[in-house]
Amino acid sequence: MAEDKIINLDDINYAIYKIGEWKNHYEINQIGLSREIPVTKNTITHIKFSMDEIRNSQFSVSDKEVNGFVAIALQLNPNVQEMELDDVVELEKEEYQNILSELEDLEVLDDSGTIPLESEDYLIYKLEKDCHVTTSIPANDFTKKFYQEELKRIEDALD
Repeated sequence: MAEDKIINLDDINYAIYKIGEWKNHYEINQIGLSREIPVTKNTITHIKFSMDEIRNSQFSVSDKEVNGFVAIALQLNPNVQEMELDDVVELEKEEYQNILSELEDLEVLDDSGTIPLESEDYLIYKLEKDCHVTTSIPANDFTKKFYQEELKRIEDALD
């Protein structure tokens, strides 16, 4: 981890979040299950791109084509597994629209600003491209600790 490094808020190589809660409750969309709320325009763009990639992935479930969010939820979420497939598909569409709406309504930091990489006010991820996949890697100790705790919280919620 780099010491005393300053990053620009418009740097597309970083995703920056604050810890918070989404306005709506989500069962399917993993972005809405997280407590990471984006605080930069680039982070919001990255989230939208990631959501589109997952939604554009198609899987066959019970002779029906479903998107990646539906397929993942059917594998991981016991609440969703109890629902009718058509209801899951409709819920995913509703959740997707709600997340887009929430993303549009967020107050973001000014792109011309900077923050220290070692900030404990924001979660900072370094974005790295591996083939066609963008990987988010915790960029400081504060984010790494939060990330590990968040993964455990989500796993526990799905058990």
